[in-house]
Amino acid sequence: MNKKALLIIDYTNDFVAENGALTLGKAGQACESEIIKLAEEFKNNGDLVILPTDVHQKDDSYHPETKLFPPHNIRNSWGRKLYGNLNQWYENHKHLENVWLMDKTRYSSFVGTDLDLILREHHIDTLHLVGVSSDICVLHTAISAYNLNYELVIHENAIASFDPKNQQFALNHFKNVLGAKIVK
Repeated sequence: MNKKALLIIDYTNDFVAENGALTLGKAGQACESEIIKLAEEFKNNGDLVILPTDVHQKDDSYHPETKLFPPHNIRNSWGRKLYGNLNQWYENHKHLENVWLMDKTRYSSFVGTDLDLILREHHIDTLHLVGVSSDICVLHTAISAYNLNYELVIHENAIASFDPKNQQFALNHFKNVLGAKIVK
């Protein structure tokens, strides 16, 4: 029997809100209801709901992203908070053993974290991925998961990119290169 977990990747104000530092805007906002629906479903089934969330330090010149992107998801900032109704959903459920937010400092939720260990301890073999950006952090997380032998399910209506062409590239890569199941 497959044991599954939902990863809600980087769904923060800086990536989704209109005035976020590195926002996807409406494309990211369009995912909100589907992400919350899935979070509720997984939580109610007793499955893991993990929120791997990008975090940076102010004026961190060491981090490679500082050369590529404006400052974003700074620790303890408004931009780092989960976006919209997901923030309230998390606040209402963070006391549960199967719901938690985890810091990550790289595109992949696996790099520099203990995510793989946690998933293995819970006998998880299938990961459902949602969040932003489909062609950056979601994609890098999927590649790491594939390399660690996890089955992948991508929820097409719960991921977004900065660019529709990049969204299509990511969906094709998930399906054709990583063998992911794509669901709407």
